[in-house]
Amino acid sequence: VFSQHCPFLMGPIESLADVVTPDTDIQVTLSIFELASAAGIPCEVDPALVTALAGNRTEGSSPEEDYKVSCLLLVFVAVSLPLLAADPASLYSPELDGYHNNLHCLAKAIVQVSAALFTVHNKNIESHLKEFLLVS
Repeated sequence: VFSQHCPFLMGPIESLADVVTPDTDIQVTLSIFELASAAGIPCEVDPALVTALAGNRTEGSSPEEDYKVSCLLLVFVAVSLPLLAADPASLYSPELDGYHNNLHCLAKAIVQVSAALFTVHNKNIESHLKEFLLVS
């Protein structure tokens, strides 16, 4: 609706969001994604989640330790997938059009959280998600 009523405003924001590449500076990328997210345009990385994770770093730990914890979190999720699949609450319910334990939200959550975590650490998101799939 906003694009129909204010195309002169949404056009440049959409163009900026399309210009972002993995090689773009992380601060510029986050600024563009924050603008696009505020305008209602879906982004690859949620800037609010990145800001929350960046502000939640453990005091006294090095960035390398935080990065290792992020990688171990993905390993934990990958190892937990078979257990979640075997859970009786993981059966599809037509009444809910989903799962009792919200398993249908897991893929989106993994992608969003890992993208935000590795954006905070300025690492390649795609390569880490490929590693996640290999571990899974």
